[in-house]
Amino acid sequence: MYEKDGQQYFVVDGHVHIWDGRESNQKNVHGRQFIDCFYDYHKNLSPEEEVWDYDTYTYYGGERLMKDLFVDGHVDHAIFQATLLSEFYHKGFGQTEEAFELTRKHPDKLTYNHAYDPRHGEAGLEQLRRDAERMNLQGVKLYTAEWHGDSRGYKLDDPWSRRYLEECIELGIKNIHVHKGPTIRPLDRDAFDVADVDKVATDYLELRFVVEHVGLPRLEDFCWIATQESNVYGGLAVAIPFIHTRPRYFAQIIGELLYWLGEDKILFSSDYALWTPKWLIEKFVDFQIPEDMTEYAPITIEQKKKILGLNAAALYDIDVPEHLRLPEPAGQEGVEVAAGAQQAVSS
Repeated sequence: MYEKDGQQYFVVDGHVHIWDGRESNQKNVHGRQFIDCFYDYHKNLSPEEEVWDYDTYTYYGGERLMKDLFVDGHVDHAIFQATLLSEFYHKGFGQTEEAFELTRKHPDKLTYNHAYDPRHGEAGLEQLRRDAERMNLQGVKLYTAEWHGDSRGYKLDDPWSRRYLEECIELGIKNIHVHKGPTIRPLDRDAFDVADVDKVATDYLELRFVVEHVGLPRLEDFCWIATQESNVYGGLAVAIPFIHTRPRYFAQIIGELLYWLGEDKILFSSDYALWTPKWLIEKFVDFQIPEDMTEYAPITIEQKKKILGLNAAALYDIDVPEHLRLPEPAGQEGVEVAAGAQQAVSS
C-alpha cells in the first residue's frame, strides 16, 4: 500500500518476473542478445540511482524480488507473467518453477500466470491441461514473437492458437496477457503487431485480452482496437518508465489510453526486474498532464487508484481491504459496472 497526501493506494503489479539470463543458461548468441537488450531498456529508462549492475540484473532470485516489491516497493499483490524463450536458454528465460513455488509460499501476495506455445499442437494442449490443474491458472502470458524451430512467431488467430484459446475457456483461464510492444533483440518486430488481437477479442468474448506494453510503438492501432472491443485491456509495462525520461511522451500515452479505453481498462505493471515498482508508483501518483496539453483531461486520484491496483484486483478476484476500495457510485447498487468500479463495490 502506498500513501501520499492523505490518500491510500492499493497496488497490484500486473507484470513481474524471475529470470535467469546468465551466461551459464544461454543456449546461443540469441540468449546474450536478449538479456543485453533487456538491460539496455533498464539503463536507458531508469533514474540513475535505480540502475542495477549487469551481473545482478541477469539473475536476482526470489528473495530480492520479495524485498523490492513488498518491503520497499509499495506493492500489495503481484502477478507473475512467464516468458519461456526455450530456443535461447537451456532452462528457459523465465524461472517458472521458482516463481510458482514462491507463489505457493505467498498466495496472499503473488499470483502465477504460466505460458504456452500453440505450435506444440496436441502435446502442448495436454501440458496446458496439466499446468492449469497443478497451478490453478487464472491467466497465461503469450509471446507471439517467440521462436520455435524454423518459426519466428505466430498469430493469435492461427488455427492452433484458436484451439488453445478455446481450451482456456474450457479450463476457466480468463486472462490472456499478450506481449504486444517494443521488439526485443533478436525477436522480429512485426511478430508483435496488434492486429490479431482484434480478431480473437471479437470471437472469444469469454476471454479478457490484456495487451502488455499497450501495443507500443503501435499505440494508435491498439487504442482503436481496444475502444471497440470490451474485453481488451492495456498493461502499462514499458510505457510507464517514460514518466521519468520523457514525461510529455508518457502524458500523451496515458492521455490517449484514458480517452480511448477509459480508466477501468488500464493496469499498472513494472515489468520487474526491468524496473522496480517503488519509483514508478511514486512518480505516477505525483504525475499530472502538463497544463498546455489541453486535449487531455487532468488525471484524477480515483483514476490513479483504479490503474494502480483496483482494475487488476477485479480481473483476478484479489481481495481489497474495505478502507482501500472506492466508494460505491450513487445509484449503482446492484448494477453491473466496469472492471475497476466493480472491484470497488463488490470485493
